[in-house]
Amino acid sequence: MAEATPAGSGGPPVPLEPATDGNLRIRGGVGGIRFQFEELMAGAAELEGLADELSAVEVGLRRVWDELGPYQYDPPPSGTAALTAVGEGCQSLRAVREQLQYLSSQVRASHRDYEVAESRAAAGIRPPEDGWMFLPSLFVDLTTDNYLSRDAAEAAALSVSLGLLMQLAPVDFVRFLAAEVAAGRDITAVGPLVRRITELYLPWLKPRPVTAVEELSRDVDVDTSPAGLLARLRELDADGHGKIEVVQVENAGRKAFIVIVPGTQPAEPPGGANPFDQAGIAEALGYGSEQVNAAVLSALQQVGAAKGDEVVAVGYSQGGAHVMNLSQDKAFLAEFDLKYVLTAGSPVGGITPEPGITSLHLEHRQDWVPGSDGLPNPDTRDRVTVTLTNRVSTPPGGDPGLGPGHKIGGYEAGAKAVAASEDPSLVANTAVLAGVLGAGGAGSATRFAMNREPQAAPVRQQDRPPAGPVRYVGR
Repeated sequence: MAEATPAGSGGPPVPLEPATDGNLRIRGGVGGIRFQFEELMAGAAELEGLADELSAVEVGLRRVWDELGPYQYDPPPSGTAALTAVGEGCQSLRAVREQLQYLSSQVRASHRDYEVAESRAAAGIRPPEDGWMFLPSLFVDLTTDNYLSRDAAEAAALSVSLGLLMQLAPVDFVRFLAAEVAAGRDITAVGPLVRRITELYLPWLKPRPVTAVEELSRDVDVDTSPAGLLARLRELDADGHGKIEVVQVENAGRKAFIVIVPGTQPAEPPGGANPFDQAGIAEALGYGSEQVNAAVLSALQQVGAAKGDEVVAVGYSQGGAHVMNLSQDKAFLAEFDLKYVLTAGSPVGGITPEPGITSLHLEHRQDWVPGSDGLPNPDTRDRVTVTLTNRVSTPPGGDPGLGPGHKIGGYEAGAKAVAASEDPSLVANTAVLAGVLGAGGAGSATRFAMNREPQAAPVRQQDRPPAGPVRYVGR
């Protein structure tokens, strides 16, 4: 039986590193480390079960060997040979059992190390995804384009990027963080932190009811690929501020709906009628998009979506946080079957979807916005994060916005590369999208004006905190 042992087979099974495909770095999905560990742990349990069975056989063989003891002085062909054969079989069986137990223990030890690393990441003490090698790239980013990278933003979210998103003056933000630490509060929990900033310093950014008013409905040709959906989002944003789109398609005789939400549309002053202005950032990150979600639900009902209909949600930047919040909104999920969420350049690491909802997150290495919540996206079977690694820059005379990595056009190009990839995580992930929407074709699109309820009393300019040196001008 020696030839049946795993010894010399190359060591214990371990998960594969996150995949790369050209300029795509892929994390999560069926090829992700967490899902691989789930499979390996299931295999380890099977190995332990086999080892237990072999142990029982080993006990039986040992009993046979003991019972053959009195025959060891019989003629060799009958006594000694039988005793030797059983003894060697017992040794071989024990070797296989020990190897199985060793493999299982190694898998479990590897899984423990992974869980420790994940807990450190959740505590905000993880190294960046690129390791500390992100520092040379950060120097290039800052000196060439004057913007942080995604990894740098995650590493410094609570001291830099979150303050920039909220438009809070640096001195006020530092004072606020010091008070939070002195009070013993957790400053790594982004949602509660944003709510406290809003309540104390930026009350005009607090969410107010949002209504969805139908503006235009027309027949359209729908490209249901990730790139096609982002192209519709780009066109929606160019059509004017404060609008979402609901697209209806048919797939195999059943209706499915696509909700498309744009990125941040800056307004002066913020907190006005457009729910996607800077105040929308506070609602998305700190309040679970409670008012925007209710308006999205209303828009779906207005176009005739029925209880239990399947929905795909697509969002860019702030809009990605809103649509991802749909994945944990119990009222929305009680009404509709949200199957898939696509985000681009969005800070969604702190949003945990309900089980069974598949999501694809596109991020760029040079885009600090998806790192502004300080949290990496979880690595799960149903959740894939694709980091685009191609170097980009703002053309001479072009609008830098929030940096060259945050442009919707770049994410569109990345989505095309995703559709062309043969990576197993991406193939399985986009198959869910295709299963809901089909191959595309004829559909109907309805645009809605989203209107935030006016403030009870306008905020006087002198009541506002002093503005910081950096102004939010992009998406």
